[in-house]
Amino acid sequence: MQFVAFERTQQGTGASRRLRHSGKVPGIVFGAGEPAMVELDHNALYFALKKEAFHSSILEMELAGKTQKVLLRDFQMHPWKQQVLHVDFQRVDETTRLRKKVPLHFSGEENSVAVKTDKCLVSHVATDIEIECLATQLPEFVAVDLSGLVKGKSLHVSDLSLPEGIKAVKHGTQNPVVVAVTEAKVEEEVVAAPVAAADDKKAKGKGKK
Repeated sequence: MQFVAFERTQQGTGASRRLRHSGKVPGIVFGAGEPAMVELDHNALYFALKKEAFHSSILEMELAGKTQKVLLRDFQMHPWKQQVLHVDFQRVDETTRLRKKVPLHFSGEENSVAVKTDKCLVSHVATDIEIECLATQLPEFVAVDLSGLVKGKSLHVSDLSLPEGIKAVKHGTQNPVVVAVTEAKVEEEVVAAPVAAADDKKAKGKGKK
């Protein structure tokens, strides 16, 4: 994806506030050299942030007539307004190694034995995964085929098939569940006992005494 940024000369809280009032967003580009202060059109950035690829792929930023490869690192939103307050980008090249969370795209669930035959319930416990790779290898998403799901067996991070050169980041010895498979509970119909009939018999017995 491509976007345009402009050099920002003024810094400070007051300057950033004036930028926002004029429909701009202050930002910074760091990594591989001196940090660069930039500004972006608010509406263009706001709608770009709604796209999944803008968060998890290498972006081409046009700045001062030159194109740089960058990665979105952080952004700040207003507490209640639909307004972007600040954005951070990182410069990357062929040698940059990074860690980044990328979304998981699931498919094939409805064709699995767990769902089709055993009528199990499938829960997507995780919707993204943190990976480590070269910037040039960063995938927009990780595809997860669920057609092999079976009853009683969940899918863990270690079970994912990742492209060559990409590895999942595990914190310590954790191997978190990505997809959980559970049997559907069958609700038993409770038959009410004939309480009224029993009460009538007790009443008749008391009347004879």
